[in-house]
Amino acid sequence: MFMEMGPSPTYIKVADLGCASGPNAFRTMSQVIDTIHRTCKRQQLELPEFEVFLNDLPENDFNSVFKSVPDFIERLQEEKGVRVQEKCFVAGVAGSFYHRLFPTRSLHFVISSNSLHWLTKLPAGLENNKGNVYMARSSPRNVFEAYADQFRTDLTNFLSLRSKEMIPQGRMVLVFMARENADPSNEDYVWELVAKSLFDLVAQGVVEEKDVESFNLPFYSPCKEEVIEMVERERSFEINNLQVFQVDVKAEEKLRNKDLGYNIYMEMGGNFANAIRAVLEPVICSHFGDAIVDRLFTRLATNVADALSNQTPYKGFNIVVSLTKK
Repeated sequence: MFMEMGPSPTYIKVADLGCASGPNAFRTMSQVIDTIHRTCKRQQLELPEFEVFLNDLPENDFNSVFKSVPDFIERLQEEKGVRVQEKCFVAGVAGSFYHRLFPTRSLHFVISSNSLHWLTKLPAGLENNKGNVYMARSSPRNVFEAYADQFRTDLTNFLSLRSKEMIPQGRMVLVFMARENADPSNEDYVWELVAKSLFDLVAQGVVEEKDVESFNLPFYSPCKEEVIEMVERERSFEINNLQVFQVDVKAEEKLRNKDLGYNIYMEMGGNFANAIRAVLEPVICSHFGDAIVDRLFTRLATNVADALSNQTPYKGFNIVVSLTKK
C-alpha cells in the first residue's frame, strides 16, 4: 500500500500511537515492516529506511520499551535477512495523541491499536447513572448521549491533528473497542458484570457504596455507523475499509456445547476476568486503591462464569478502520 503513495520512498516515517510498554509494544511495528518488506521483495525494490516513533503518555515505561529495541532489531534481521539495524531507527515520543506530536506533513503511516476508545475525560452528567459503571441497558438516555458526545469530540480532534502531521495520501489504521448495535441501549455490556462485582464487594463491606456510585469508566465503544459519520464530517480522511470483528469467537463456540461443566465456565470466566483486569486495573486502583483488586477480579470471574453457564456470552467487538489522508 505504501508504494501507491508514489515512487518508492527512500525512507518511511511510522508512528505507533499508544504503544504501551509490555511484550506487545513492538508487535504492531513488526507487522508494518513485514508488510513493506514483502511488498518490496515482490516488486524487486530496495527496502526503505524506517524512522519508527513509539508514542504513549509520559508516565509510560519507556525505559522498558528502549531495552527491548535490540531484541526487536535482531528479530527483524533474522526474519528479513537484511541488516535492519542500518534500516530501522526507533525513537520514543511522550505525550497525549490528543495533542500535536509531530511536525507538519512528516508522517507516512500511523497506527493506533486498542487506545482510541479511551476518552480524554469522563463525560459530564453521569450522576444519574446509578448502579452502573458504564453505559448499560438500565442507563438513562442522557448517559448514552454524554458518552457519545465526548467520543465525538475526542475522535474529531484526533483526526484533525493527524491530518496536519501526515503527508497527502499517507495511511492510517485504527483499532479500538466497538459495539454491535447502533442503539447503545440495545447491547449486552460485560461492564455490567464489573458493576455487579463491585456491588458484591459493597455487600461484603469491602467497598463503600458511595465510592462505587461515583465511579464511571472513561472510555466509549462506538458502532461502525458513528465512526463513518465522524470521519466523513471531519473530512480530512477517506475510509478505505472498515470492519467490525468479534473478539471472543472461540468462547462463543464453546458455549454451543450444552454439556460443559461448571469448571469449564470458571476457567473461561477466569480468562475473561484476567483480560478485563489488564485493561481496568490502573483505573480501579486510582479510584478505589489497590487493596480490592484481587478480590474484585476473583468475584468478576465467578460472575462471568455464572453468566456463561446461563448461556449469556457477553460478546466483545473491535473496529478496524483503514484511512487515507486526502
